[in-house]
Amino acid sequence: MAGKEFLDHPVEKKFDHSRKIPEAKWQMMFERLPQGDQNFFINGSFALALNSSLLALISNNSFRKILHVTQARYSTVVAMSILPLTITTVAYEAIVKRSLMTGNLNCEICAVVRGGLVGAFVGFFYPIILALPLNALLATRYYTTPLPNKDNAVRFWVLLSKPIFKKMRFAALIQVAFGAYLGSKHHEIYLKMLCMPEPGRDPEEIRE
Repeated sequence: MAGKEFLDHPVEKKFDHSRKIPEAKWQMMFERLPQGDQNFFINGSFALALNSSLLALISNNSFRKILHVTQARYSTVVAMSILPLTITTVAYEAIVKRSLMTGNLNCEICAVVRGGLVGAFVGFFYPIILALPLNALLATRYYTTPLPNKDNAVRFWVLLSKPIFKKMRFAALIQVAFGAYLGSKHHEIYLKMLCMPEPGRDPEEIRE
C-alpha cells in the first residue's frame, strides 16, 4: 500500500480520468498556457526532427563515399532531408504529443520512455537504414561498386554499415537523451495545463 501510494504522482492521480475531457476543452486549456509553453509544446519536437534529418545527410554522404556513388546527388539530398524530418515529426506527434493531448498518457515515465524510443528508432536508426537501400540501388544502377551475390548480401551490408553506426554512436545517445527530455518537458506542460483553474474558478479549489 505504502509503496504504491509513494510512487503515485499526486497531480496524475487527481486527474486519473482526464481522458474524458472533450478535445475542444483540451484546446481551450492549452490556449490558456503561457506563450512560451505553447511554443515549446508545438515546436519542441522539431529540433529532434532536424537532428534526424542531419543524421540522414551524414549517413547518406558516408554510404556514397563507401560505394563511390557520385550520381543523383541533389535528389538524394532532398529525399534524405525531407523524409526523416517528416517521419520523426509525425512519429513524435502521434506517440507522445497526441497521447498527451487526448489524456491517454498520464505517466511521466511513460512519456520519457516514449520520447526516448522515438529518438532512438525514428530519430537515429531510421535515417541510417533509409540511406542504405537508397545508395545500394544507385550503386547497382550505375555499377559504381562490385556488389555481392544473394548468399553474401546480408553479411556485406552489415559489415558496410557497422563503421557508420559506430561513428555516429554518440549521436544516438544525443537523440535518445533529447527525445526523453522532450517527453519529460511535454508531460510537465501537460500537467501545468491540467492544474490551471478554469475561468471564473477559485484557484484554491484545485489544491483541495
